[in-house]
Amino acid sequence: MKKTLTAIATATLAFAGLATASTSAQAEGENFVLISHAPDSDSWWNVIKNAIKVAGDQMDVNVEYRNPPTGDLADMARIVQQTAASNPDGIIVTIADFNVLKGPIEDAVAKGIPVITINSGTVEQSHELGALMHVGQPEYDAGFGAGKRMAAKGVKSFLCVNHYITNPASVERCRGFAEAIGTDLGDQMIDTGLDPSEVKNKVSAYLNAHQDVGAILALGPNSAEPTLDALRELGMNGAIPFGTFDLSAKIADGIKKGDIDFAIDQQPYLQGYLPAVILTNYVRYGVLPSGDINSGPGFITKDNIGLVEKYAGEYR
Repeated sequence: MKKTLTAIATATLAFAGLATASTSAQAEGENFVLISHAPDSDSWWNVIKNAIKVAGDQMDVNVEYRNPPTGDLADMARIVQQTAASNPDGIIVTIADFNVLKGPIEDAVAKGIPVITINSGTVEQSHELGALMHVGQPEYDAGFGAGKRMAAKGVKSFLCVNHYITNPASVERCRGFAEAIGTDLGDQMIDTGLDPSEVKNKVSAYLNAHQDVGAILALGPNSAEPTLDALRELGMNGAIPFGTFDLSAKIADGIKKGDIDFAIDQQPYLQGYLPAVILTNYVRYGVLPSGDINSGPGFITKDNIGLVEKYAGEYR
């Protein structure tokens, strides 16, 4: 009997040693990489960078952020390939252009690397690529929702200020907006690029040439902030319905002053935080949510801006 108890105790200690070793290995932290399509100049992604830092600290993992400095999608595809070659424990990636990124993402999946797609692209595209799930905002639906708000004001024409026209998701936002108010997109979308001065000048030129514009839709701070400057210079701020995607301190101020009607909140914090947490649990324990996650859209107006303003640029 004594020998039996001794054997049990020895086995228990051995098992405890294994458990300790396993815990220690996990404590070293898995390595994940989040790859976005955003250029270095796009400050909107600071919220996602903050989110993966918070998730990394909480889950005891390493989450690195990588992106093409100029926003070039061919460069992004190379980054995906290089990342997959380094065999991280998981990849989080945007589907900025399905055709450009299809091969590199599918190659990563084929290597057995767990992939979660975020932000750009659709659930259907994510599934086709073999990703575990998609966390993001349905862009057409978000644009359509914005258009319905403008249609309720009697808007029949508009200007969509597209600062990143090479990203197909941005066009979907404008297209949804157009269809919600019952018009064709046509030439009501302009390609402004990312330079603030260019955005401002192109918006001013369009408004001077089209006196009957009924509303403006910007696609994020990079287009919304220079557009707001143009409207203020023209003395049109507050006189034309103006909505934008995403949030920044300047956009929040514009909403409070009545110069911007609403901002569409896709909750980027969730797009960074949730995939890092989900991948950690998937890699460690094999558990995974059964469905995709819509992080937006929500609408920020003068009625609720106070709830989110102090977190703009960090959590909102």
